[in-house]
Amino acid sequence: MPIAETDVRWVKAPTLGLLDRLYIPAIMQGLGTTIKHVFQPKVTQQFPEVRPDLPANYRGLHRLNRDADGRVKCVACFMCSTACPARCIDIVAAPAPPEWKDREKYPEMFVIDELRCIYCGMCEQACPCDAIELTSLFDLTGLSREEMMFDKEKLLSVFDETVKMGKDPIRTQAGVLSCASEPSI
Repeated sequence: MPIAETDVRWVKAPTLGLLDRLYIPAIMQGLGTTIKHVFQPKVTQQFPEVRPDLPANYRGLHRLNRDADGRVKCVACFMCSTACPARCIDIVAAPAPPEWKDREKYPEMFVIDELRCIYCGMCEQACPCDAIELTSLFDLTGLSREEMMFDKEKLLSVFDETVKMGKDPIRTQAGVLSCASEPSI
């Protein structure tokens, strides 16, 4: 069924005056905005001398958590690598030593490509045993791609450093709903 002629409304282009054609009102409006910003208070932070205050749920560098015995908490269930949309987590599982009665497997190799990661937190939410977390560390640098591949030892050292600094993520303790549901206080 075609559109009725009464339902069509034709829009005409506005006619521009001399000032509008010379762009003088637009230039004046831009200068007004610039002058307004000159007299507003400045909010520049002097980074690295003054560290920014990040929110408690900031998602930065990954860490692998240790259990009470100092072992890696990960049970090599592959849930984090399955949930990762960037496919940046690689795990190689191995049978757990016989003295470890609480698990069947552990990660023989655990690697996160920090350059490929999008820091979405899906790995953290998928982990059933709270083994992987994103910390509030954000100033990560490396001179090569190999330096940005975080293996199990490097991720465990991030855990040791954040515990020593007292910068545990807010999501450290699992809540009733999920690992990010309740802050640990």
